[in-house]
Amino acid sequence: MLTFLGFAMIATFLVLIMMKKMSPIAALVLIPALFCVFAGKGAHLGDYVIDGVGKLAPTAAMLMFAIVYFGVMIDVGLFDPIVRGILRFCKADPVRVVVGTAVLAAIVSLDGDGSTTFMITVSAMYPLYKRLGLSLVVMTGVAATANGVMNTLPWGGPTARAATALKLDASDIFVPMIPALAVGLLFVFGLAYALGLKERRRIGTLVMPGEAERVAAEAEEPAEERLLVATATATATATAGSADAGTVIGSAGSGAPAGQSAPSARTGSGDDPGPGSGDGSAAHEDGFQVLDPSRPTLRPRLYWFNAGLTVALLTAMITELLPIPVLFLLAAALALTVNFPHMPDQKARIAAHADNVLNVAGMVFAAAVFTGVLSGTGMVKHMADWLVGAIPEGMGPHMALVTGLLSLPLTYFMSNDGFYFGVLPVLAEAGAAHGVSPLEIARASLVGQALHMSSPLVPAVYVLVGMAKVEFGDHTRFTVKWAALTSLVVLGAGMLFGII
Repeated sequence: MLTFLGFAMIATFLVLIMMKKMSPIAALVLIPALFCVFAGKGAHLGDYVIDGVGKLAPTAAMLMFAIVYFGVMIDVGLFDPIVRGILRFCKADPVRVVVGTAVLAAIVSLDGDGSTTFMITVSAMYPLYKRLGLSLVVMTGVAATANGVMNTLPWGGPTARAATALKLDASDIFVPMIPALAVGLLFVFGLAYALGLKERRRIGTLVMPGEAERVAAEAEEPAEERLLVATATATATATAGSADAGTVIGSAGSGAPAGQSAPSARTGSGDDPGPGSGDGSAAHEDGFQVLDPSRPTLRPRLYWFNAGLTVALLTAMITELLPIPVLFLLAAALALTVNFPHMPDQKARIAAHADNVLNVAGMVFAAAVFTGVLSGTGMVKHMADWLVGAIPEGMGPHMALVTGLLSLPLTYFMSNDGFYFGVLPVLAEAGAAHGVSPLEIARASLVGQALHMSSPLVPAVYVLVGMAKVEFGDHTRFTVKWAALTSLVVLGAGMLFGII
């Protein structure tokens, strides 16, 4: 009964948010509360929720102060050089923009924290996607999938959990997996290229001053490869500085996909500047602005202090010097004090990022209701036992493959803690009975992480969709199929290389 209710609760939640019948925060609270009553355990709902909140409170605190810290770092210009480099590479070409999103997300993911990755990636790429009229769900999907592959780093979480649960060395699990994970990352870059081509065919590209020669050269390509070009350039003076003009090239198509603003063929103006020139400034009609070279929050004299503080923070996170929430709390307080010593300025910076903080923290505590009911009622345990029991006896010698396949749905519908500490040991025991090494089982358990990073139970995904202004249901519909395919590619590569 609990098995059926668990699957029914998850299915109901996903259907309602993808059909946009309920907001994610309402669905995360009301649906588990209703199913808790169906399970005959409504009297214990309060205990389940408090237990769930207690477990996720450190995560909520970490995300709150991480948003403040990295928000301040973006305000003061720490990431401007990186973003300018990515934007120079992109050159307003949809293919380069989408590939640049994947590359940026993969690079920033080296710190092992998904929320950090999403904040920096969205802050850098969002204005460009809006100005070009690219689909925002392409940005969130590519970023989440790239981060999911990189989430298998030993300090990212899953590898450490697998090592702890099976009493293995994390390096013995991760190092042999590197070739398979590299194939998965290359697949993500290839996927980004294909999605970028699709976006280029739909909307064309943006031509900016100084690019006429490049456009002329492109116009000589074969017809099926050639973009429809209609260029115009203009220059206008904005109140805060000059803004480069540009014209959207090509047709807007029959309609914009969910989560996107359709482009319009127009030249830039002081009120609606296109992507910037050498300084990389960009803004759009929603008021989201990044890399404005004249923004008053810039602190160029403190650049190396902020860079050193960030490196020290990431080093402390990797070495586990202190709990991550404590590290972000201390770093955020120090960054605010040094960069904005005056109290009104500090309040202004906190207020500027309050929306993101409230949205993410609220979503995390709402997810605590969902996870609390799943765990407290025993639904998770019954679901896991049912899935493990459903494995045919003849599949025993292939438990590594079975583990890899099960990691996709289980890490999507369960927390990493639930899967690695609750299910993985059972799978490892079943494999050991048929001569399958625990190391193979542990490596196979990592392949579902590309899909896991878009799970509604992952707090960082709410940072991603919140900052990108994308509906969670739209993100889920678009991303799940590509993320699942990426996980299967990693699994296939692992088997081909003899790693799994």
